[in-house]
Amino acid sequence: MKKVKVEDAVGLTLCHDLTEMRDGFKGAAFKRGHVITEEDIPHMLDIGKRTVFVWEENAGEIHEEDAALRMAAMAPVAGAHYTAPSEGKVLLLADQEGLFRVNTDLLRRVNAIGDITISTLPDHYPVKPGMRLASMRIVPLVTQESQIIEAEALCKEEKLLDLLPYKPRKAGIVITGSEIYHGRIKDKFEAVCRRKLAAYPGEVLGAAICDDDLDMLVSAARSFLDQGADLLIFSGGMSVDPDDLTPTAIRQLSCQVISHGVPSQPGNMSLVAYLGDIPVLGVPGAAISLPTTLFDVLLPQIYTGLKFTKGDLIRLGEGGLCQLCPACHFPNCTFGRY
Repeated sequence: MKKVKVEDAVGLTLCHDLTEMRDGFKGAAFKRGHVITEEDIPHMLDIGKRTVFVWEENAGEIHEEDAALRMAAMAPVAGAHYTAPSEGKVLLLADQEGLFRVNTDLLRRVNAIGDITISTLPDHYPVKPGMRLASMRIVPLVTQESQIIEAEALCKEEKLLDLLPYKPRKAGIVITGSEIYHGRIKDKFEAVCRRKLAAYPGEVLGAAICDDDLDMLVSAARSFLDQGADLLIFSGGMSVDPDDLTPTAIRQLSCQVISHGVPSQPGNMSLVAYLGDIPVLGVPGAAISLPTTLFDVLLPQIYTGLKFTKGDLIRLGEGGLCQLCPACHFPNCTFGRY
């Protein structure tokens, strides 16, 4: 590049965007590739630009917009698209609902290369169409192409970003409690559960209210399985009291229990299990009385078809303490995403 006074730049071609900020607006007043005219000079001076840069080809260097395009190409995401470069950066926007995944270790390695900066939503973030998922740019106007080549090589070995679409499921709800079964109190979980599941594709096959009876619980679950259920949700009986039979019923179905108890609150006593590929959840009573619990955190991944591991659930401890605030925007807060 060479630096030229704006008064001497008439007829020359800009090699970078010129940013303008005024009255809440921030954007490119002049785009890369613009040929400067006499009429442009007052505008450039008004936005504080006394000099501009003209591109001179230098071996081994790459311009910020070309670098941004290369970074976008190295991290393709099905169900999302990258914008054209603007002010040196590209944005990744969601085209569909789903669960956004970030290879956090790979992201750290790419961002440690030097001039490259890639910022994303947190891993495991549920997104809707139009949401910004990532932003990519280099810090200086130009950088050594070797840095981009290094990042491209890393992303050939592993996938950096992904957007997993939700898949339809048929859910069966099994509600436990003698007080509900015998009509002493009215059940509230079915309505809560149906409302939360309505955000995902599929259908609810029904809800069975059971007494504190092991055979009744197992029979209700098997009835839903016979109807084609590929998601079972149990509520009630999830504590450690001797008459809390739900975890025993889930094990009696021959489920593989991944964890009974998750380091996340509210919903600490949740149970996550699988009957083959069918997810089975034990949801504690907090889901009835509180607007957001671990149940909300688990559902997005459940509906992608991606299985939880014990390690996945352990990692929920970081950011897993909900302050029950009305509108949380802390980016590392698990519950603030809902």
